[in-house]
Amino acid sequence: MKKFKVTVNGKTYEVEVEEMGSVPAAPAAAPIPAAASEPVKAAAPEPAAEAVSAAPKGPIPDNAVVVKAPMPGKISAVKQERGAVEHGAVIVVLEAMKMQNDITAPQDGTLTEVRVAVGDSVKTGDVLAVIMP
Repeated sequence: MKKFKVTVNGKTYEVEVEEMGSVPAAPAAAPIPAAASEPVKAAAPEPAAEAVSAAPKGPIPDNAVVVKAPMPGKISAVKQERGAVEHGAVIVVLEAMKMQNDITAPQDGTLTEVRVAVGDSVKTGDVLAVIMP
């Protein structure tokens, strides 16, 4: 047994510690508050934003119509992935400031690519979808 003096919040405690090989033992004297004695679980690291999104990203054709995020937020729904779209058709739903905002097609055409997935965070001006006229 080894004896140590430990100061916690300005109060000094004398504790005895039993040495057990390479594994340190817990102090035997001062009672530990319940909240402090519970093990702290480390939060799992969040994957990078690009790793979460499975949406393809590549060059955008010159004649394509690009649908961009009008504000920062989080994608809460993808309403259409590919195919013909009409002006005003909802492509994705963007949640910003606890409001659901429909992001619509600015013109008729063929939706060739949606570059976001549900749960993605976007910034103002991020490309959400690509439409070919």
